[in-house]
Amino acid sequence: MKRIDVNRRRLMMSGVCVAGLAATGCVSPQAAEPADFLQQAHELLKTSPAIDIHAHPGRTFGRDATDLSPALKMMSAGGPSEDRAIADMREGQLAGASFAVVADVQVLNVVAGGGLGAAREFKPGEARASYERQVANMHRVLPELGVTFVKEPGDFRRIQAKSGIAGLLTVEGADFLDGDLANVRKAFDDGVRSITLVHYRPNEVGDIQTAPPLWAGLPPFGANVVREMNRLGMVVDLAHASENTAAAALAVSRVPVMCSHTHVNGRGAEHPRFISMDLAKEIGRRGGVIGAWPAGIGMKTLDEYVDRIIDLADVLGPEHVSLGTDMDANFQPVMTSYRQLPELVAGLLRKGYGKKNTAGFVGGNFLRVYEAVWAGRKG
Repeated sequence: MKRIDVNRRRLMMSGVCVAGLAATGCVSPQAAEPADFLQQAHELLKTSPAIDIHAHPGRTFGRDATDLSPALKMMSAGGPSEDRAIADMREGQLAGASFAVVADVQVLNVVAGGGLGAAREFKPGEARASYERQVANMHRVLPELGVTFVKEPGDFRRIQAKSGIAGLLTVEGADFLDGDLANVRKAFDDGVRSITLVHYRPNEVGDIQTAPPLWAGLPPFGANVVREMNRLGMVVDLAHASENTAAAALAVSRVPVMCSHTHVNGRGAEHPRFISMDLAKEIGRRGGVIGAWPAGIGMKTLDEYVDRIIDLADVLGPEHVSLGTDMDANFQPVMTSYRQLPELVAGLLRKGYGKKNTAGFVGGNFLRVYEAVWAGRKG
């Protein structure tokens, strides 16, 4: 989920893009790739697991939610659509994806400046209850649609071999921990394998990109959360974190991390949700990955997204770039459906990215990070 710089009038008039949470159809369709490159793309996706490292397929976070803000109510009015998302994954040959709980969904609203933010404080117990509702719905609804949640890196290939969809259960924002380190272990036991430390609310773990800081980097509890995630084998996600919080988390982590959906400032566009080149390179230097994000900021077409992926690879190295769509919770996305994945892969091949680099982008690079995190666990 992301911050958008639009005013409330435009937000309410758009019809398809609400508070940064976009339905399909926000951009013009892309011309089809040549048949030979599409054939190569289909063949590559058969043998190379494609994994979206940050997404909200079907918007399960809105299922059974109560006491939401007007903006979140409007976005959730049509109800969740997990069946459509899973059908799109199968059609697009996606092997697996993040299914992200939104930890602060109960308190989000449009705030001053037109972006998303925490518009109120949590009620006592509300953050935990919201997390528990969302996780329970993930485990209840998604397996009925053919999703198997991964417990370790090797599960992605095993599930793909059985023609299933691999689910990486993630949480966007550590608000649900309620300041209790034991809740990290409880999340692991629930099947969670990655936590985005912050979202749109500065919390006990750290600061965000789109609000004034509360901490000088990473508070002691935040450092302990990173250490506990390392111990258990959970991937630390730095998306939405302020530069100081992200840098401090990198210094604490013993294993590689990811920044699951972002872009680098100064590479064709500027935005508060993008990160500095220095931070991006440090994530790569430590073996991590950046999720190339198809939000409509500085680009309007899938072909421009291909260019952005290649540009990130040029400056960071192709082994440090992954697929991070923020599917079903993005703003003006240039990739609106998983059915476009073969077109995206064909575009990369057509522009000379190469089969090895493309296989790394669609899933191999993330698997390398997850394998390193899993191998370093001590839980």
